[in-house]
Amino acid sequence: RAMATSLLRVSPPEALLRPLAVPERLLLGPGPSNVPRRIRAAGARQLLGHMHPEVLQVMDEIKAGIQYAFQTQNRLSLAVSGSGHCAMEAALFNLLEQGDTVLVAINGIWGQRAADIARRLGANVCELLKPPGKYFTLGDIEQGLLQHRPLVLFITHGESSTGVLQPLEGLGELCHRHGCLLLVDAVASLGGAPIFMDQQEIDVLYSGSQKVLNAPPGSAPISFSERARAPGSDTGPTAPSCARGCLTWGLSSLWRRRWVQGKPTTTTTTTTSTEWGQREDTALCSWRCAWAAFDAREKSPSSVMLSPGTVLGSPGAVGLKKARLPTITTVRVPEGYDWKDITAFLMDNHGMEISGGLGPTVGKVLRIGLMGCNSTRGNVERLLGALRDALQRCPRSRL
Repeated sequence: RAMATSLLRVSPPEALLRPLAVPERLLLGPGPSNVPRRIRAAGARQLLGHMHPEVLQVMDEIKAGIQYAFQTQNRLSLAVSGSGHCAMEAALFNLLEQGDTVLVAINGIWGQRAADIARRLGANVCELLKPPGKYFTLGDIEQGLLQHRPLVLFITHGESSTGVLQPLEGLGELCHRHGCLLLVDAVASLGGAPIFMDQQEIDVLYSGSQKVLNAPPGSAPISFSERARAPGSDTGPTAPSCARGCLTWGLSSLWRRRWVQGKPTTTTTTTTSTEWGQREDTALCSWRCAWAAFDAREKSPSSVMLSPGTVLGSPGAVGLKKARLPTITTVRVPEGYDWKDITAFLMDNHGMEISGGLGPTVGKVLRIGLMGCNSTRGNVERLLGALRDALQRCPRSRL
């Protein structure tokens, strides 16, 4: 041992000689959200081998939970190891081939991100643009479908950079009438706003574990319809399909056999601890029916923040109530204040996280997340008190 020690040229980091210390904070930003005790406890359970029958059973239960949360009976419903970005890539890389046309609806950063990924894989990307804070009408979409004749339409259900909730009713039927598949990003909305994959004729839907589902980041639920899976379906003989050949490993035939057929195929070591947590977060979602709780928008905690008489008043960055994302509320930065001063003050003095803008809203808005177990009136009142304190004590320019 002495000889081995004498060969070391890099000293042990002093920080790693101390026990891990993680502060307690209320996470009211756009994600991640706080993790309930039941899900934290699941992640601390002992590992099992990814080929063990108990792990396959948990995967089956996760799949059933995803089908419930998405309101779908799609057989190809699974969890991709990674963030919502990984699910976005898995969806685009399995639906598109080089030269295929995709129409991307962009009213915030996530449409921009999808367009960037599609371009990298060699697709012909056409953009349908709206200013931040606005949503797309069926007329807008139909005009784009007629003009570009895409194989896939990408649209964001909950645009977390701007706080917009995109209406989906009639969109799937419209896309299919024009021989196009509908791909929906629901990372910031699943569990907090109603979404019904089969009824709304959505072909590919994905989300992320760390937002309304209240699990640690690292798992991304995704589901493919039979129309998206099978070439030559009723969308036409040129329809894209994840059966045409995968460019990504995450949805290769081996992974599909593992999730769809439950066969213990050797793919790669799965993130077992993350799967324990995801099993529990889908269980909690099934138990509390979170998406249904927001059907009455006026009763949701987020509506309190934009009601008259609060510290935020009514300076919402999204005008129409029906277009406001209930999980992430965007409000304009009060005049004369720097958003960084406000967010830093809340973190340092109240142990609370909110966020500034992202992409097209940088420097313009504050983004406040109320997701899953964090979405309570008590947390809203605590936040409003902290914001009053911040506006009294943070520097303000009168220019």
